[in-house]
Amino acid sequence: MKSEIWAIGGGKGGTGKSFLTSSMGMKLALGGKRVTLIDGDLGGANLHTFLKIKKPKYSLTDFFERKIPLSDIIKGTEIPNLRFVTGDIRSLDTIGIRYTQKLKLYRHIKNISADYVLIDLGAGSGHNTIDTFLVADKMIAVLLPEVTAIENLYLFIKKVLFRKLNMLLGEHGLKDAAKKAWKERNTKDIKNIRELIRHIKDISSEISAIVDKTLADFKLYVIMNQVKNDQHIETGFSTKSVINKYFGIDCRYMGYIRYNEFFWKYIKQSEAFRPITSTGSTSQEVGVIVQNLLGDKQVKISEIANG
Repeated sequence: MKSEIWAIGGGKGGTGKSFLTSSMGMKLALGGKRVTLIDGDLGGANLHTFLKIKKPKYSLTDFFERKIPLSDIIKGTEIPNLRFVTGDIRSLDTIGIRYTQKLKLYRHIKNISADYVLIDLGAGSGHNTIDTFLVADKMIAVLLPEVTAIENLYLFIKKVLFRKLNMLLGEHGLKDAAKKAWKERNTKDIKNIRELIRHIKDISSEISAIVDKTLADFKLYVIMNQVKNDQHIETGFSTKSVINKYFGIDCRYMGYIRYNEFFWKYIKQSEAFRPITSTGSTSQEVGVIVQNLLGDKQVKISEIANG
């Protein structure tokens, strides 16, 4: 059976993507699922530090440069059912990774023998990051309750959608249509990405149907991290609302992690990453998020009021 790919991104660095990727992977594995984690932060791989394991001998560098199959780079961890691939591009220019190399990597990822493959993406919104995000069955954005983080997420989504549209139109002989329309947005009275999409749909009924189908299948899953109060939690609802309205896509709010100073101190001091396997509040919150993602269940405002 084909594995389900989750990509964890969001644009801004320091939002807790690596923590959440490793934590969700552990929860899935402890629940009996076969899980492979991939450190997709090609220039600053650090996922292994959250797993409290030494950096493996082989990494994606060896996949790209030495043509070692991805299946030979995947290594086990102390947790049953949980395997790991480190990014750690040492000598290869991550910006210069060829498109054909990326396609090969994506083919190998899709052929991994696992129930779930979780990819921890790096900060920023370069083509490598966005293309990997678009490969996923579940595109997950981790967000802090900060203005800059929210603005970065909006920019990230805009670039993801723009990239998706360019790729889609390119398949139908209209490679630069979106780029050209956006450059001429002032004369065409295009104020935002949603109006750009409307303009593109006017090209033909065939293109309109294709774009509608693509956007209908486009879902973004948002997780709030390091929230300190109910207002921070509610930021997830307002962010979801803006994304739905401004971008015209299905954004879903899947859960939140409260800031827990003791938890982070424990992680830094501990030899092994065990807090997430405990019954503490942070572990429970990660568990709720995983169950929500598995069951496609969103957070409800009434649950915040009652909880």
